[in-house]
Amino acid sequence: MMKLSEMKELTTDELRAKIESLHKELYEARFQMATHQLQDTAVFRRVRHQIAQLNTVLSQKLTQSQGDKAHA
Repeated sequence: MMKLSEMKELTTDELRAKIESLHKELYEARFQMATHQLQDTAVFRRVRHQIAQLNTVLSQKLTQSQGDKAHA
């Protein structure tokens, strides 16, 4: 699990790629749950929480970059 400070150091493209990979991980966990192969059900909460954090950081970066363009 990444720390928030590590997330803030990523570029927007890296953030988007990480979000996409976490969505795939969530999909795979749902599939494992349906086939009764999932051992740790806490993975759902952990992954969703991490996706939300990454989306927040991405949103902040995009807002900041738009603000920088407006002031230039």
